[in-house]
Amino acid sequence: MIAYLKGKITQKETTFVLIEVQGVGYFVRVSVPTSELLVENTDCQLHTHLQIKEDSHSLYGFLDIHEKNLFLHLIEVSGIGANTAMIILSSMSIPEIKTAIVQENVKAIQNIKGIGLKTAQRLILELKDKIKKDYLETTAISSTGNAGGVGHTARIMKTKADSLAALMSLGITKTTAEKNIDAVIKKHGGDISTEQMIKYALQS
Repeated sequence: MIAYLKGKITQKETTFVLIEVQGVGYFVRVSVPTSELLVENTDCQLHTHLQIKEDSHSLYGFLDIHEKNLFLHLIEVSGIGANTAMIILSSMSIPEIKTAIVQENVKAIQNIKGIGLKTAQRLILELKDKIKKDYLETTAISSTGNAGGVGHTARIMKTKADSLAALMSLGITKTTAEKNIDAVIKKHGGDISTEQMIKYALQS
């Protein structure tokens, strides 16, 4: 099992990064908040989880050990796979997720794209006691977006394009993703970060 990777980020996208470790490049899936904190051509250490299936091996990376631990809790819940877990981590901050679970806020969990009522209820039921143990130790993963020096229209178009690509990589159809992005812009305007746009779109 690969517990962590320490090397240089050679490519960064919204939902994955390439990290070079001693001449070997690893494709690592990351949440949107983690991606926002990473910088290309800089060294970093990612806590990782290797998921092995018959037809694929997938690496998931986390800057914060709390995010990795929460990911591992999430994929233990029946009906929640790694992809859905990454959508959850991209939709809400770690404190928000833990607060919703501890306070049994079914609606907050259900608002996440792809999470139905029964899954939200099951997630809370199965994780509430586990989450309570480290609830107060949670550290928020946050980031802010800026696009200085880029024209207003171009900036919005880039945010939309990056958000669309990220949503599709999370398994959401292009039609649905575009519809949700348009709804977000209508409600919140276009001057928001890619991370915020994806977060709102996943909650649409």
